[in-house]
This record gives sequence, C-alpha cells and structure tokens, in this order.
Amino acid sequence: MDTEQLTGLFRRMTPAMLAEVAVVLAVAVLLAWLIQTLLPWLAGRLHGRRRHWVLALIPTLRILVVAVAIGWIVTLLIEPSLRNMVAILGAVGLALGFALKDYVSSLFAGVVAAYERPYRPGDWIEVDGCYGEVRRIGLRALTMVTPDDTVVLVPHLKLWTELIRNANNGGASLLCVASFYLAPEHDAHGVRRVLHDVALSSPFIKLSRPVVVVMEDHPWGSRYRIKAYPMDPRQQFQFVTDLTARGKAALQSMPVQFAQVEAMASSRDSNAG
Repeated sequence: MDTEQLTGLFRRMTPAMLAEVAVVLAVAVLLAWLIQTLLPWLAGRLHGRRRHWVLALIPTLRILVVAVAIGWIVTLLIEPSLRNMVAILGAVGLALGFALKDYVSSLFAGVVAAYERPYRPGDWIEVDGCYGEVRRIGLRALTMVTPDDTVVLVPHLKLWTELIRNANNGGASLLCVASFYLAPEHDAHGVRRVLHDVALSSPFIKLSRPVVVVMEDHPWGSRYRIKAYPMDPRQQFQFVTDLTARGKAALQSMPVQFAQVEAMASSRDSNAG
C-alpha cells in the first residue's frame, strides 16, 4: 500500500470531527472511571453471590467501553468502505497482535479471573513466590500488598502459567502454623497438651475453628506444629509470633531440650547423601 492509497483511507479532517473524537474519548474515560468507582461501592453493600457478580461485571464492562470507543473513533477517521476497513484493520491487528499479545492475554485472563474467582479483594495469595493481600483487582493486573508493606502488581497473565495459592479463598478463616523443634528425649503427650493450651489461650485465637497440634519424628528429634486460625486474616503474623513466643516459654519450663542446629544440619546432609 503506497502513500496515496494510505492517505485515501482516511477522511478529510474537520474541526467538528476532531471535536467528536475528543468527546468520545472523554465519555469513554468517564464511563471507565464510573465503572471502577461505582460498582465496587455497590458491591460493598451487597452480600454473597450478588456481590461477586457485581465485581465480575467490572472488567467486562470496561472492555466493552474501550471496544465501543475504538470502533466509534475508527468509523469517524476512516471511510467505512469494505476495502478500507479490511486494509486498515488487518494492518493494525497484525501490529497490535505482536506488540500487545501479553497485554491482551492479561485482559482476557482478567475476565476469566472475574468469573472463576481464583482471588478476590481481601484474599491472601502467593504468586510466583510473592505472598500478600489482594487490595484491588484491575482490568490487566491485581494489586497486592506484602507483609513488608510493599505494593506488588501481578498481571492476570500469571493465571495461565503460575500456581496461585490462596490462603483464605474469600473467607475470614486463614490457617496459621507455628513450629517447634525438640530433641528426642521428652514426653510427647505432655508437649502436645502444653502447646494445645498455648494456642487456646492466645488473644488472637478464633475459637470457632479447630486447634490441632501435630508431631513429626526425625533423626535429630521431633517437630511440633500448632495449626490454628486467628480471628482476622490480617492478624496472622501477630498470631504466629504470639504462639511461638509463649510456646517457647512454656516448653522451657518443662524438662525438654530444643533440637540443636548441628544435629539438624547433619541429618539433612546424611539424607542428601
């Protein structure tokens, strides 16, 4: 396609046409902002399935607004004949396909995520080794805040290639684990009772959920884990710290010894050999 043919694709620009393009862009931006602002506000006042359906509409409606705006502007700038439309859309589609394939994939993954709900605002998830709370789900990516208060943007494209671990899956219950490592000679039943009492006396404990103390035997000694739930998922780190500190103090008052680092290291080396 030479320069003369390319020029013939476009209409003659007029002030009225430019004004209409500007209005279309302004309306599209305004509608996208309203969708992103009003629908989360409405979802916050709904419960159950209705809330999830309203949240799921956000990326769908934003893609619809963008598509309509682009189609409208194209019909304003280009003479709407079959030859012109095939030529220009073919060239633009080929260029965008190579340049924005990851972006477009993230957009479609965002729509899939809106309906399958592998993560929701308030969920604690781990993606590609990064763990944090989902604060916002956008059209292309989600915003996650780590325990160190670092904001991480995760593209929805990860949905196709990465394992996504969801700790609470939209609920208010999140399992926490506190570990203790003891030398072999000790009263296992007594240790389990003490650690169970430590969990039940925590100010962060969610008593409506079960408390379990599990034990694993190793050549260097025993590993005990308290599995319990805090009242709020955001209290998980204070909860584990409280369990660890008070559990260690309780065990120190018993006739037990903690496992030595050297014994644990030598055991791992022998297993590796």
